[in-house]
Amino acid sequence: MTMAKNILVVEDEVKMLRLLELQLQGGGYKVSLGDSAERGLEILEQDSDNAGGFSLVITDLRLPGMDGLEFLKKVQGLFPSLPIIVMTAFGTVETAVEAMKAGASDYVLKPFSLDDLMITIDKVLELHALRDENIKLKTELGRRYDFGKIIGRSPNMQEVFDAASRVAPTRTTVLLGGESGTGKGLLARAIHFHSPRKDAPFTKINCSSIPENLMESELFGYEKGAFTGATQSHPGKFEQADGGTVFLDEIGDVPGAVQVKLLRVLQEREFERLGSTKTTHVDVRIIAATNQDLRAALEQGTFREDLYYRLNVLPINLPPLRQRKEDISYLIDHFLEKFAADTGSRIRGITSAAVDKLRAYHWPGNVRELENIIERAMVLVRSDSIGADDLHLDQVRAGTPPGGAAFLPDGMTLDQYEQQLIREALHRADDNKSQAARLLGLTRNALRYRLSQMGVEE
Repeated sequence: MTMAKNILVVEDEVKMLRLLELQLQGGGYKVSLGDSAERGLEILEQDSDNAGGFSLVITDLRLPGMDGLEFLKKVQGLFPSLPIIVMTAFGTVETAVEAMKAGASDYVLKPFSLDDLMITIDKVLELHALRDENIKLKTELGRRYDFGKIIGRSPNMQEVFDAASRVAPTRTTVLLGGESGTGKGLLARAIHFHSPRKDAPFTKINCSSIPENLMESELFGYEKGAFTGATQSHPGKFEQADGGTVFLDEIGDVPGAVQVKLLRVLQEREFERLGSTKTTHVDVRIIAATNQDLRAALEQGTFREDLYYRLNVLPINLPPLRQRKEDISYLIDHFLEKFAADTGSRIRGITSAAVDKLRAYHWPGNVRELENIIERAMVLVRSDSIGADDLHLDQVRAGTPPGGAAFLPDGMTLDQYEQQLIREALHRADDNKSQAARLLGLTRNALRYRLSQMGVEE
């Protein structure tokens, strides 16, 4: 059952005070009455911890003794989050405007209809509730992206957190390295959230998912008529992120022509839209991420050396899960709690045999794969805890553990196994070659080369 909201009314006219009391009680509110500003403050201060449980104050501006404007300022000083509606005569609108500048949420002009007053009350309370919800969401985001809340108690993850916390307050460019699924995107958001830019946009750009012929216009925007179908001008991702952070995921997949413009953004903080000669200046902090060895791309000539050194100002490499298996138990607990809350699942535990099975696995998909396995087990398991038999690991990958006796499936050569992996990646990506390359940890050019060797046409 929802408790009625408590409203304090401060008004020196007895008839008006009684009329407002009856109207508000009829609207389902609890009402407290004060015939002066001094009495209103006494009522509020009776419980200074939560402003007497009040949701709203309604006060006249013309009061004996302390006037309504001074009363408003005192209430704002004591309870800054408590919304206030002021009542004033039609001829004193200037006073109402002054009250709004002093912190009043809204005002009504006498004489007013009681219906208009109730509409104003509903509007103010709704806006106040939205503000509280916004504050709550920001607090939750703070907890989510707090470095201490990213799961990682192993020494190598603590080194990652230490480097991230040191670079976050600066505008230094960061290059995040690590295999797919290690949490590069989560760490990028955490760095942004702990920076002075936290209230500005965080724009993620997945470089491997944007077609090469559209990447320049997507990143830097275009002018009307720049190409067929450009019926109006459009800002790019960098303009949209002005003042904030741009996260360039899979930076190794950026084509050479776009690399030149990226280098200029890093060096000069400026660019031109496609089809324009006007220079646009932006203030963005760049965080890039890759699961490739960019130094190998430098040797192959697919990545510019000057861009690499501009991006690699502060490199942070996230370790794969197989190199921090002491974190697995903590990650399991986190995912059990997360999915129980999201799905209302009755599952609350996991057996020691199941944990041992997960610890013995070599985790080619890293933390993302562990998350998927726990979620799948919670959906399918029939008991109240997850056992070893409830965990369905990737058998193809599990059969080729690093350092094991058999590196390849029985009867397969390395070339055959590589071709099988490529075909499987294309199947999972619905023949989207950019997505397949990402799944395989390759550049698009590298995948095209392998496909040509296999005799697969573009």
